[in-house]
Amino acid sequence: MLNSVNTHLYQNFTDTRIETPPATVVSLSVPWPETNLLDFLRLGNNAPRVYWESSQTLVQFAGFGVAARLTATGPDRFHAIQQQADRLFSRLVSISNDIPADVGPRLFGGFAFNADDQPAGLWSAFPAAAFVLPQVQLCRVNGQSWLTVNRQIFSSAEQAEAARSLPREVDRLRAELDAVLKNSGAEIHHNPQLLAANLMAQETWSRLVSEATRRIRRGELDKVVLARARQMSFARPVDPAAVLSRLARRYPDTYRFLFEPIPGHAFYGATPELLARVRGKTLRTVAMAGSIARGDTPQADTELGRQLLNNPKEQHEHALVVDAIRENLQHSVTNLQIPAEPGLCKLNNIQHLQTKIEGTLIENRGVLPVIQGLHPTPAVGGRPRSIALDIIHHVEPTPRGWYAAPIGWLDRQGNGTFAVAIRSAVSVGNESMLFAGAGIVADSVPEKEWRETELKFRPLANALAGEGVNGRAQS
Repeated sequence: MLNSVNTHLYQNFTDTRIETPPATVVSLSVPWPETNLLDFLRLGNNAPRVYWESSQTLVQFAGFGVAARLTATGPDRFHAIQQQADRLFSRLVSISNDIPADVGPRLFGGFAFNADDQPAGLWSAFPAAAFVLPQVQLCRVNGQSWLTVNRQIFSSAEQAEAARSLPREVDRLRAELDAVLKNSGAEIHHNPQLLAANLMAQETWSRLVSEATRRIRRGELDKVVLARARQMSFARPVDPAAVLSRLARRYPDTYRFLFEPIPGHAFYGATPELLARVRGKTLRTVAMAGSIARGDTPQADTELGRQLLNNPKEQHEHALVVDAIRENLQHSVTNLQIPAEPGLCKLNNIQHLQTKIEGTLIENRGVLPVIQGLHPTPAVGGRPRSIALDIIHHVEPTPRGWYAAPIGWLDRQGNGTFAVAIRSAVSVGNESMLFAGAGIVADSVPEKEWRETELKFRPLANALAGEGVNGRAQS
């Protein structure tokens, strides 16, 4: 069924013309009936796909196919993506009428944790920076749905032909989607798990944490975030849409995302951590560090939250993140508003200390320069940044890839939202790899930090296997 959509609507993602500048993108956006974004996402099973949804944001979308692809490597990757995006959007021709400002083409993608990342293994499809402009995008803005179709063209003749044919393609797509969606909504069945193996022994973890705390006590650094990985294998290929559907039911307040640059090579998750949201000159970010479990009863849950708010170790870890964000933004943001005390972010199985931060950008240069300056915050890297990153590079046995790095979107105005890609997994076929990290400070205890990472593994591990989709305490 999808083959006919592929034939009529988008080029194969390997089409070399996608990489050949200069080109013009012709874009058409039209109102669309309310459609579940994950149902829509499944229509692109044989194509590259993107997805972004959260109860925390007014802009949500899913898309498939590739109208344009941007990639970059090295220390200038943020600037390189910015240049490519500016060039792409400057040549964009909209043939839409009376659409809201937040509707229309947007790029979705992200970055590797390290600028010099060399993708390999399950990360082979994920370079140091990659973004996609979908050929077909369903966007929900302020409760209304819009379909956007993008086509890249290379001549004035192609542009004229696209202006004539895109409305017909929208009609054709509407008919085919209507037929497919009549059969949507069926529950995805359990995918038997064949293997779950930690890629770091607990003894190794204890040694690394103990060595880190010794260096912190000697005054070499204040904090480092250490991460470990878990490999999982399943009887059938992993269906990211099914995993995201389970995560949506249990973690609606998270930022749920999918970046699948090649069919079957998917990075996805449900992260609670906003890195930056930029709209015009308005900036919002969140400091998030410090964790504790949820309670089995309201009384127990309240008591655990109180313990977290009053725990000196957790307060210190959190304050390091707040201070680093303040220092990073103080020269580029005015009216910086930072609450004196953190609050609680309560998720299904864990609660965090969080501080919501707002300000006004002195210059309206878009979201990418902001996230370039913020990444990685001490919540996922450490402080000082350079020393922490050197430790991470030398002691973590499994490359982080895109884990704990910026993931999100930007539009032609430079507005955008990026989250920190924690509570995430990468999958290729039947194989998946999950990551979880813990912030190490002077008085960290290896066993407690191990238990914290176990808690952080659970959402993705359960969602992958299709287990524990009801209730709270098991996730």
